[in-house]
Amino acid sequence: MSNEKNNSGATRKVTVKAFRFNAETDYLPYYKTYEMEVGKDELILDLLNRIKWEHDGSFSYRRSCRHGICGACGIKVNGKPVLSCKQNAQELVELFGDELVFEPQSKKRAVKDMIIDKGDFWEKHAAVKPYVEAEVDPHPESETIMTPEQVENFLDADYCIQCGACHYACPVIEVNEDYLGPAAFAAAYRFTVDPRDEATIDRLETTAELGSGVWDCVKCFECAEACPKDVNPIEKITKLHNLQFEHHVAERNVATKHAEGFVRSIKKFGYLDEQDIVLYSEGLGVVKHLSEAFKMIKAGKVHPFDFQKKKMPRSKNLEEIQKLIEISKTHEL
Repeated sequence: MSNEKNNSGATRKVTVKAFRFNAETDYLPYYKTYEMEVGKDELILDLLNRIKWEHDGSFSYRRSCRHGICGACGIKVNGKPVLSCKQNAQELVELFGDELVFEPQSKKRAVKDMIIDKGDFWEKHAAVKPYVEAEVDPHPESETIMTPEQVENFLDADYCIQCGACHYACPVIEVNEDYLGPAAFAAAYRFTVDPRDEATIDRLETTAELGSGVWDCVKCFECAEACPKDVNPIEKITKLHNLQFEHHVAERNVATKHAEGFVRSIKKFGYLDEQDIVLYSEGLGVVKHLSEAFKMIKAGKVHPFDFQKKKMPRSKNLEEIQKLIEISKTHEL
């Protein structure tokens, strides 16, 4: 029966390994296996429902709207962040094979099975003032009109549903508990560019802090990959970098000097001089990287004593690149 269905493509026999943990009774988490035939139209949320309704009523997860709006049902499948009510199950079978591993967005924050404590997410979201701050006439005689260009400038940041997929996919969040995270930065950008808002400088100063702000982003693009609404948080992080320079909020430190050094190198050679950018960014502080430098020399990544190899090539299109930099820059670094 199942083979006939498999051959027709209508259903697939799938093994689901589900993360199980009850913070009130379990010392350690464990995985429980469930076998099921999965139809071509079934969503990951349908599989979560079947585990609960057909196998184990104690299985716990969040769900609400089933329309990709509330953001409640985010989990990870084989490490991939998904919104359960939007993700087709067989698409993931095609990607990962017949064994799907269901885990909460953050295992270390698990409360009960797929349910996590999102307290850190909401605290960081609140820290960037995710609302319009303005003196509002209590009895306005007309609505506030925005131009199409002003609305376009939101860059879909207002589509965020606070599901936490990008936040818990971010590798910086895993190692730096102070880092505000991509969802908070997307919200910060959305309200900073709102023409009604009067908290631009406050928000830019908050997101400029070293350790917690946008300068600690590692540009891995995991947030863009994870977002189920295509908000593209890394794009907003980059915009916040520029806004901090434009509003003279960016302070001169290793992070902003790294940005300067990048432009400096491209303008000079048309290529990135990786040795120079470290020296330019860190200054005398570069000595703390000596152990890494020795490893790079040993691996042939840098050549401090070979002046021929140290010599940076220049792009044959350098003049064109320099013109593009002049055209695109919005301010002097």
